[in-house]
Amino acid sequence: MGTTELPRLRSATGRWIVVATVLGSSVVGLDATVVNIALPRIGAALHTGVSGLQWTVSGYTLTLASFILLGGSLGDRLGRRRIFIWGTICFAISSVVCGAAVNIEMLVAARIVQGVAGALLTPGSLALISSSIDERDQGSAIGLWSGFGGIAGAAGPFLGGWLIEVATWRSIFLINIPLAAVVVAVSLRHVPESRDPRAPARLDVPGALVVALALGALTFGLIESLWVAVVVGLVLLGVFVAVEMRSDHPLVPPALFASRVFTAANLVTLAVYAALGGVFFLLVLQLQQVAHFSPLLSGVATLPMTVLMLALSARAGRWAQRHGPRLPMTIGPLLGAAGLMLLLRIGPGSGTVGGYLRDVLPGVLVFGLGLSALVAPLTGAVLGAVPSTEAGIASGVNNAVARTAQLLAVAALPGLAGISGSIRDAAVIDHGFAVAMWICVGLLLVGAALAAVLLGGSRDRGTHRPTDVDCLPNCGAVTGPAVQPRSPGNAAGR
Repeated sequence: MGTTELPRLRSATGRWIVVATVLGSSVVGLDATVVNIALPRIGAALHTGVSGLQWTVSGYTLTLASFILLGGSLGDRLGRRRIFIWGTICFAISSVVCGAAVNIEMLVAARIVQGVAGALLTPGSLALISSSIDERDQGSAIGLWSGFGGIAGAAGPFLGGWLIEVATWRSIFLINIPLAAVVVAVSLRHVPESRDPRAPARLDVPGALVVALALGALTFGLIESLWVAVVVGLVLLGVFVAVEMRSDHPLVPPALFASRVFTAANLVTLAVYAALGGVFFLLVLQLQQVAHFSPLLSGVATLPMTVLMLALSARAGRWAQRHGPRLPMTIGPLLGAAGLMLLLRIGPGSGTVGGYLRDVLPGVLVFGLGLSALVAPLTGAVLGAVPSTEAGIASGVNNAVARTAQLLAVAALPGLAGISGSIRDAAVIDHGFAVAMWICVGLLLVGAALAAVLLGGSRDRGTHRPTDVDCLPNCGAVTGPAVQPRSPGNAAGR
């Protein structure tokens, strides 16, 4: 199909394509934002401790991180609309099982399946816009996709907290059903099928399976404190690298890392997003179990982060495009670290209006400023470090790195901070939160140092020139209560 045959954005078909893709990505984004808010209620209802809640978050992130690149490749080869629709259907079915869970084992198993479905659904969301909308309108279409996704991320904490209070925690999963039904109906009727004629004839299934086993072993070992499993996971990661080096159709092309900027940006991603994953997992427990915020208020408490990102991320991206990513990618983590030190003030007396203004809001604002300075320049650095023809896979790899960092942080931090057993022990959570936040401060400082040392003084002059659209925040990478920044190119396939 030639470019002139593709529908324009102003046409009915073009608008329906945007509706389907926005709703599809919003289903995944909303699910990620609201689950953390529900963790204390889930723990109480299913009689599980901290480890059960870790698996509730990590089970989903594990399979999503492991298979998201394979999902993009499947769409390119078998049909992007087909994989997008099947991912949506599987996501809806697994959401029903999550909502009906009678014990933590059933919930975790359903979350693992939900992660696989998300890995099929997420890459197709943007790839369908890129392949189905006339290229003259793709910038505007991606802007709408990103902007409405940012709104969904902002609404997620409020909607999730409200649902939990007026219904039950199960409603946060069941809300996915009507949204998924609309996505499937619109996609079947209005979204054209597309494939990549240059897609590899074979899929890197061995690579995907090995990395899933590696991350699974690491997650199990870190949560359950079984160091033999951790060692097995590390060995399997080495096997994964060997598989990718020898494959003629690798999930993660080793040639990408020949770029110093690409390598540096992913190292920064690994450190920073590990910190973010730990912060957003533990901050909700601290707000609800120690400061006695309701689910609704704990969601709204961090809303200023999202507002700041919506207002400032595009400006930070434009600045980095002109002057280079080094400065914002150094200052952003430093501001984030300062915000975490301010959040250490959260305690039993923070649950009042005055307590929020004194103990929570200053840290939230400074932390949000740090994210606003960091995320868009990081996206620009990743995409600017490779030719435009490789932007999709480069961004997909960066997305997988971010999710892997969050996965390992959620698995490791509670144990390192001494948070275990029942979530009802507020004193243990309060002490562990302080320890964990200092660890996250250290990770952010490492990220800032990596950016300052490895990115150099001059701006990257890669083939891809990030646009304002590239720098808009969206929902996808950080499984937190307020915001999940994502580049528009994340996991867009190969």
